[in-house]
Amino acid sequence: MTAGINRVATISVHTSPLEQPGTGDAGGMNVYIVEVAKRLAARGVEVDIFTRATCRALPPVAELAPGVQVRHIVTGPFEELEKTELPRHLCGFTSGVLRTEASYEPGHYDLLHTHYWLSGQAGWVAKQRWGVPLVHSMHTMAKVKNAALADDDTPEPQARVLGEEQVVESADQLVANTAKEAGELIGLYGADPSRVATVNPGVDLSLFRPDSVLLSRFGGPFPYDRSPARRRLGLPRDAHVLLFVGRIQPLKAPDVLLRAAARMVADDPRLRDRLVVAVVGGPSGTGRSRPEGLRALAAELGILDLVRFEPPSPQAELADWYRAADVTVVPSHNESFGLVAAESQACGTPVVAAAVGGLCTAVRDGESGVLVRGHDPADYAAVLRRLLADPALHARLSRGAVRHAQGFGWDATVDHLLQVYTGAVLSRRQPVEATA
Repeated sequence: MTAGINRVATISVHTSPLEQPGTGDAGGMNVYIVEVAKRLAARGVEVDIFTRATCRALPPVAELAPGVQVRHIVTGPFEELEKTELPRHLCGFTSGVLRTEASYEPGHYDLLHTHYWLSGQAGWVAKQRWGVPLVHSMHTMAKVKNAALADDDTPEPQARVLGEEQVVESADQLVANTAKEAGELIGLYGADPSRVATVNPGVDLSLFRPDSVLLSRFGGPFPYDRSPARRRLGLPRDAHVLLFVGRIQPLKAPDVLLRAAARMVADDPRLRDRLVVAVVGGPSGTGRSRPEGLRALAAELGILDLVRFEPPSPQAELADWYRAADVTVVPSHNESFGLVAAESQACGTPVVAAAVGGLCTAVRDGESGVLVRGHDPADYAAVLRRLLADPALHARLSRGAVRHAQGFGWDATVDHLLQVYTGAVLSRRQPVEATA
């Protein structure tokens, strides 16, 4: 039942679903918007995604998939802007969204789903004009980020805090990625618990999966064969591969992995012959001010020869990186969910992650990976050494990783979202029908 939901307007002001995740402002939210839109369209719900045009050559409308269109709204300069510069362009962006709807018959869109607080501001106005419910996903929140700030990161401005509070107040439904995020919306932002729904993001389980089971008549401890992916990526078959995937910025804390790797080599110099640290991603946020900072840190730590820096990868190649790695490390200071952790586990690669935010949901401690309290590189080094030295433990976590990831399919995400959409539409219609 979808309460007559035929067309959804999705708003993502600051980052386009057409952009490659892993650099700039493109990340897990982009993946979320794309995967949800495609699956909604497959169920007969058309989706228009509104985003800001960052290039003059972009067409006004681009088809992302059958039933899914990306609408580029021209406002501000044709270039990528820092998120702090975007609020002054919101008026122009919102006008573009309203003009698009005005070119159709009334009631063209049945519902708005906005992503991140900037989009929520635009959605707030459109909701009033169109008379449709507003569903909002925060993805990240200023109050949460500021409470867990990395030492060299910049606090989120008060203007964002106020903007988020306004969106929380105006949304008909708020979608939280995890129960922890739902609690933060209620506790930190005063959200009405009846208007907060928890919907876990998903993983494309048809793409993110192990290469194959490594069979052995002796019942060897390794359940998955990493050699095909390593061959495709040019990695030594017998290497110890530690992987970081994501935007390179203080919030994601890739420096913790480099420092941990340096400590591992210092404690056991024999590791230098086999250790590979793969960093897949590009500069983002405050990391843009020092795009070579992570490479410089690797040189300073004396492990530059062990680190392989790779640009953001398309999903098919990214799946190979997960399959090739022994462990994926996610040492973020905060994550609303931790899509990288879920994708890695779906490929049979256990995760060592910070015990923060949504990572406590994405990773099942002791079963699909290990959660580390704090960001001391020595703690990460100790856990990583243990996993590399104990094949039986690594194999158990690999099997547990695949099992745990099976609970995060995108179809389940869309099932729950449609329930939220239906409830929002019915709740908005009931007062009107009651007075008719």
